[in-house]
Formats: sequence, structure tokens, C-alpha cells
Amino acid sequence: MLSVHDLVVHYGNTPVLTGLTQRFARGRVTALVGPNGCGKSTLLRAIMGFLPAARGEVRLEGQPMRGIGRRELARRVAYLPQECHCPDYMTLGELIELSGYARYSLAGGPSDRDRALFRQSLEIVGLADRAGSQMNTLSGGQRQRAWIAMMLAQDTEMVLLDEPVNHLDMKYQYAVMGLIRTLSLRHGKTVIVVLHDLNLATAFTDDVVMLADGQVQAAGPVGEIITAANVERVFGIVTDVFTRDGRLMCLPRLIDSLPVTA
Repeated sequence: MLSVHDLVVHYGNTPVLTGLTQRFARGRVTALVGPNGCGKSTLLRAIMGFLPAARGEVRLEGQPMRGIGRRELARRVAYLPQECHCPDYMTLGELIELSGYARYSLAGGPSDRDRALFRQSLEIVGLADRAGSQMNTLSGGQRQRAWIAMMLAQDTEMVLLDEPVNHLDMKYQYAVMGLIRTLSLRHGKTVIVVLHDLNLATAFTDDVVMLADGQVQAAGPVGEIITAANVERVFGIVTDVFTRDGRLMCLPRLIDSLPVTA
């Protein structure tokens, strides 16, 4: 559904993506993983056109992304950055209504279908009873679910999420990742998500793309890519990768991996 070809992106004179090529499969959840500064967030921003490419291109259904207008793109791809902000006085319901702007005519507002999408998205994330609440009254976990509801109500085929579980405790990390998995399994979305925790990737995603130094180091189904050899090569840490109760686990060997200090 989405393909990136020979993509080169710089921040000033510093190269971040250095000829990256990758395809993303329709209807699957793909995790982008790798060390800090390897280009994960940059790749999402470049896909959305927020960062100019020095070389290469991004294609959506074979069509160059640079040729897709912003309103049309908003109908096809939803993007959740690391940090999301809105006025404290805004209610959850008002936030969700913003998701449909790309579908509204200049003279009209939300249609009956739009309003049904708003209600359904809040029900999916478990916040249907909080539509009238101001955003500053929601907990951190609720706010993150609110942003995911906004993306659901945008009603796109593809969803890009940049570290959606950052700053959340374990309970809400798993709750949010469960919602993300639901986007694919029940709603047919194609999802690309930036993650730091490899165990979240093995539990909730289908495919993984390992990045380092602005390049794809390994990519494919989770069970084939999350290996001790790949983790050591990309992250520089020794781990045990094993299956427990049918689930792939990645456990660092602290004694072998951490530097010894006096």
C-alpha cells in the first residue's frame, strides 16, 4: 500500500535518512524500531511530506505522495505525532469533530455519517461517556486514547503513529497497543507505529522494520526479524530471544551488555 524509494532526508547539513527503501503491507501493523536518532520519526514525517526529501520518493497505492493534496491526503492517511496539544478548554467531543474537516464542504459541517463516526470512535476507545469533558480533566491514558479516537474518526485506510505509548505506564501501554491492534484486526487499517519496546512489538505487531544509521537493517515478520543477532547488531546489546506461552520475548543480558564501572 505504501512504498518508500531511495529516500534521503537531511536536518540542515546532517543526513538522517540515507537512501532508505521499504514497502509496507496493506492491512498489517508494522513497527519501526531502532536506536535513538536512527530516523524512525523522520521517516514518518517525510512520508507525510512535513520534511522535504533531498532524493527519492514516497508512493501511496503507486501514486507519488507529493502529488496528493493536503485535504485528499487527510482522507487517506492519519498521523499521530509524539506530542499532541489542544486548548485546555476544548472538550473531547469538539476535538473529535476536528477529525472530519477534510470531508466537510466549505458551507457545511459534519454529516450524519460523520457524527456516527464520532460516536463510534469514542465507543471503541471507551470514552463515550466523556464527550462533554474538557481535555484538561482527562488522565494521560485517556488523552492518548482520545487522540486515537480522533484518528479513528478521520476514517482513513492508513494510520501512522509516532511513539503512541511514550510516557504511559504499563497498563495504558498495553491498553493503547491493544487499540492499535484492533485498528488492523477489526477495522482493516494499515498501521505503521514507532516503538522502543521490542516486547510490545512482538506482542502487538505483524511486521517489524529495524533502522540504524538512516537505513533499513532488517525487515519482515516479527518472528523472523526479532532475533538475538539482529538486536545485537542494531542496538549493540546482548539479549536472549525466546518463546514463552506462545509469545516471543526479548530479554537483555544485563551483565553481558552493560559496561562495568568501578
